[in-house]
Amino acid sequence: MTARSIVVLGASGFLGRHVHAALAAAGDRVTPVSRTTGEGLDLVRAGRDDLARLCRGADAVVNAAGAVWGGTEREMTELNTDLVGRLVDVLAGLPAPPRLVQLGSAYEYGPTLPGPPVGEDRPPAPESVYGRTKLAGTRTVVRAVEDGRLDATVLRVSVACGPGAPGVSLPGLVAAHLAAGGGDLRVAPLRAHRDLVDVRDVADAVVAAVDRPPHRAGPPGRDVTAAGTLINIGGGTAVPVRELVDLMIALSGVPVRLVEDAGPPPDGADPAGRTARSDARWQCLDIGRARRTLGWTPRRTLAESMRDLLLAEGAPVTGRPPAARAAAGRDRR
Repeated sequence: MTARSIVVLGASGFLGRHVHAALAAAGDRVTPVSRTTGEGLDLVRAGRDDLARLCRGADAVVNAAGAVWGGTEREMTELNTDLVGRLVDVLAGLPAPPRLVQLGSAYEYGPTLPGPPVGEDRPPAPESVYGRTKLAGTRTVVRAVEDGRLDATVLRVSVACGPGAPGVSLPGLVAAHLAAGGGDLRVAPLRAHRDLVDVRDVADAVVAAVDRPPHRAGPPGRDVTAAGTLINIGGGTAVPVRELVDLMIALSGVPVRLVEDAGPPPDGADPAGRTARSDARWQCLDIGRARRTLGWTPRRTLAESMRDLLLAEGAPVTGRPPAARAAAGRDRR
């Protein structure tokens, strides 16, 4: 087989690094693009000529770039919305447009209540800046597929965790604290439930999306939601974040006293919630479409994911996970 040429935008980020590694392991020729890797390109300022030069002749482009925690509204708009618009226009205008795999977000759906897992047909209603800017990017890709301009897939990713998780995320914060020896750990109230998926499983989903048969809408106006352009990628389970923290502490064997500060429950590390993506209390995705269209299902348990995160941070792993969490992630909807 001839190795495919794949361009990965945002290749130095948490998701991008793992996507790059998974594609390379699959035998693809990967061009990593970010400010600090490969082309050394600032994607906020990258013009159409820069993007065309990078993407011309590629078999696929994966957009893993984006602004998340701590970003201003302007930064989120520039990366989550504006960049996607430029990228779509550039790819659609190339003589042989490559396939686009866009990494979207479960936060595009907005706050949800406990109940059945959220499917791709749920009307999105994000309340956070992050969710709104990611949704705007997704809609740009969807319109391009509906108009027959691109072969593209949007993967709506839930909360990715695992080795390399950023320090502003709750798992990254806890791992760094355990690596430093423990003691009092101040966090926001641990009341939320989150759909957690290992970042390496997300990368496997990207490889599967690159591999899937050509997917174009046509005729113009076709409903691409039914056609499978939008695909949820998650763990398929709502995990209490308190159990996540308890699991990490148990795995490490490090003595920790949790101190929960008053304030909304963020997904980021900021106790006041200033850097949170959402203050929604519950999140769970229906991942049946990913199984049917990509042949993908998450393989790593939450215990495996957190163990590898701790090891990557240099934290000890001397304990055993609580029995209820040891097999978390095996029972998928």
